[in-house]
Amino acid sequence: MALWRVHVQLEDRPGRLGELATAVGAAGCNIISLHVVGEPADDGSITDELLVKVPESADPATLVEAVESAGIPCTLLVRADATELSDPATTALALARMVAADPGSAPRAVATMLRARLVDPAAEDHGGHTHVIRVGAQQLRLGRAWPFTATELSRAAALLELATQLAMRAPARSGSPDQILLLRDGSQVRMRPVDPADAPLVAALHARCAPESRRSRFLSPTRQLAPGELEVLLGEASGSARAVIAVTADGGSAVGIANLDGDGLGSVRAAVLVEDAWQGRGLGTALLRRIAEMAVEQGEAELTGVARPDDLGVTRLLRRAGLRPSAEIVDGEVRLRAPLPAPVA
Repeated sequence: MALWRVHVQLEDRPGRLGELATAVGAAGCNIISLHVVGEPADDGSITDELLVKVPESADPATLVEAVESAGIPCTLLVRADATELSDPATTALALARMVAADPGSAPRAVATMLRARLVDPAAEDHGGHTHVIRVGAQQLRLGRAWPFTATELSRAAALLELATQLAMRAPARSGSPDQILLLRDGSQVRMRPVDPADAPLVAALHARCAPESRRSRFLSPTRQLAPGELEVLLGEASGSARAVIAVTADGGSAVGIANLDGDGLGSVRAAVLVEDAWQGRGLGTALLRRIAEMAVEQGEAELTGVARPDDLGVTRLLRRAGLRPSAEIVDGEVRLRAPLPAPVA
């Protein structure tokens, strides 16, 4: 299934939304999300944005024909990707949090929120739609394949105003603990230490994972975390940094987490959970390497892990991270041990 962004002009009358859903379903497609992106037109219609799953074997033009045959104008059809499935409100709040921590990140945050790119004001216009936003001394030129709406631009201006106010109140910060990871397929994630405020993101990540992924991480496929497990994942049981999280570029969704769990007496258990759609891109290896570095910094001598006898993924992950694990079967479980390098003086 392919993901497509669709804009429609929907009349504000009872039953119209149901007619839209019926037309999309008749084309063999499925609406994943819907939200308002435009203000009411003179005739009272409103621009709605849909993310629609279209079968790979189907022509997206069939979807447009089905929608327009129901008397609903379709004004946009462009390809989308899985990173855009995060909730817009959650994404906006996450971006505001990023700007609050670093006001200088506002231009990138605005571009992320509008699904746009930052364009050099001196560069030639290479097509598409561009818009210049000015707030105080800041001037941003944004570009993308479809028009910007007044509603979207007002949200962007609000984010820039927040950054301007914060920059006047506090001195600039010299660095950020965030690390941008470029994965094998070209996608990007932000890897950073876990914060207690990440609890909803981590719980949602766990719930989205397939039973097999949860069984590999927790030896149980249950969708609900047991009492206390969320605190362990967040590393709240220890005063030092014991967990790292990978979030989408906009910060709206967690796609992976790795944590250390132990008594700090030289041996610590490591565990990694990566959302199924993000597996196979090198994210798990990067997360494991980072917590291995944390363990070395904290004076640990080895990482340990537990796996089922038929689960070889954990062993492969340790080896890809540059470690040399040994294994033994105890009470029907595989107990893994991997010595850590000595810390550099």
